[in-house]
Amino acid sequence: MTLPIRPRRLRATPAWRRLVSETHIAPEQLILPMFIRDGATTPTPVSSMPGVVQHSLDSFRDALNHAARVGVGGVMLFGVPLHKDATGTGASAPDGILQEATRIAASEVGDALVVQTDLCLDEFTDHGHCGVLDERGGVDNDATLARYVAMALAQAEAGSALLGLSGMMDGQTAAIRAALDNAGHTDVALLAYAAKYASAFYGPFREAVDSSLVGDRKTYQMDPANRREGAREVALDVAEGADIVMVKPALPYLDVLADAAATSPVPVWAYQVSGEYAMIEAAAANGWIDRERAIDESLISIRRAGADAILTYWAAEVAERWAR
Repeated sequence: MTLPIRPRRLRATPAWRRLVSETHIAPEQLILPMFIRDGATTPTPVSSMPGVVQHSLDSFRDALNHAARVGVGGVMLFGVPLHKDATGTGASAPDGILQEATRIAASEVGDALVVQTDLCLDEFTDHGHCGVLDERGGVDNDATLARYVAMALAQAEAGSALLGLSGMMDGQTAAIRAALDNAGHTDVALLAYAAKYASAFYGPFREAVDSSLVGDRKTYQMDPANRREGAREVALDVAEGADIVMVKPALPYLDVLADAAATSPVPVWAYQVSGEYAMIEAAAANGWIDRERAIDESLISIRRAGADAILTYWAAEVAERWAR
């Protein structure tokens, strides 16, 4: 006689389910993206991302200290400048909004969490692309690398502990690592957005940074149809000296994330992007889903797929809720 197999025994009570849970997330595995608007005197809500704001410097300080109190692992900073130009000169200006915010963050919470800065030109260019344009209107990879190096040095001087290389230019990790080391910034780490896809899920983010983009970024961000290419990009960034690699977006690319986690010798992170956030918030606002359960389930799925840490706009909220 074959005895029945009853996996339900281990699901019978909350205590059982807690005891045998295979995947766990702690607040220190969450990173909070933050937007800081040049010249703002009060926080400005982002309409497509309920609960997210473009911070003034005062509200930024308050939010930084709250994030530190609830125990998140870090913050990723994005500057929203008043003025833009073709090469994004404000991105590398010592007095630019991103460098100003970085100095504040390093001073306020630099001992409590990892201060991280986005290294890309899209917020700072009047055309909205992540690089310098050539005479035909395409993104010039190597001219862009020179701008990225200038940004890297400015962000390191301002006190960033981790630079988020999100531009998807070929060779960016190697070029920035060499420049930082030559300038004595050997302790500044690099987060390579290795598998970053040309995704429809970035839409609300463009409101959050007042993007000027016309067209798309398909010539430098990855095709959503490609899985093996993601593994190749991860391997290239590791070889170029990345300390951490990223998959972005998260939920639509859990297969790519799992591939990276299975092969990468360095930590693998994932970015739960603005569209992922907005979908859950909109569905919850309509009463179609349980908001907190959906948030937690989305995060656990990203962690289960192999992310060592997650960038999420819910970082501070869920860290505080989990502590209760």
